[in-house]
Amino acid sequence: MSKTVDYFTTPLSPWTYLGHDRFVAIVARHGASVRVLPMDLGKVFPVSGGLPLAKRAPQRQAYRLVELARWRDHLGVPLNLQPKFGASPADAALRRIVAAKESGEPDALALAGALLRARWAEERDIADAATLAAIVHACGLDPDRIAARAESPEVQAAFDACTQEAIDRQVFGAPTYAYGDALYWGQDRLDFLDRALAQ
Repeated sequence: MSKTVDYFTTPLSPWTYLGHDRFVAIVARHGASVRVLPMDLGKVFPVSGGLPLAKRAPQRQAYRLVELARWRDHLGVPLNLQPKFGASPADAALRRIVAAKESGEPDALALAGALLRARWAEERDIADAATLAAIVHACGLDPDRIAARAESPEVQAAFDACTQEAIDRQVFGAPTYAYGDALYWGQDRLDFLDRALAQ
């Protein structure tokens, strides 16, 4: 029986970045497929009790940086704790992931990873059209076609549907990996996903 993992993702999340390559390796090892589901956390948080980073208490913001540094060092993954373009919106990037996914491109997962690296390790602005075009091209996709598709009503509707699916399935943060009826929230739960896929 084929195995499929639903990957609720956003390039806004450093935790998603820290887990991405490990997640890709895990699903590849188990021969599982991935449904890439970019979501709008601005719509997920209000219905799930979450708060955007700027509205969290100072002690929570401070401890987040401590934990990110711990995981960065533990995993040996390059990570800018406070990236230069950390305040840039991700809507255009998210719609490009959806556009790649809806076009049947096999590289939507790779594009999601490239956008995460751009924001969290490479100090690149994923709200900038030229930067996005370069990232899309590096993933083997046609940047002009993906950009045009990303602005279409169909892609916006598909993006909204991904976000609504996240809400309907009780997702409240990123990354969330869903396998069967189980949710695994956070890159620190990847070992549990690995074990579930092995069964």
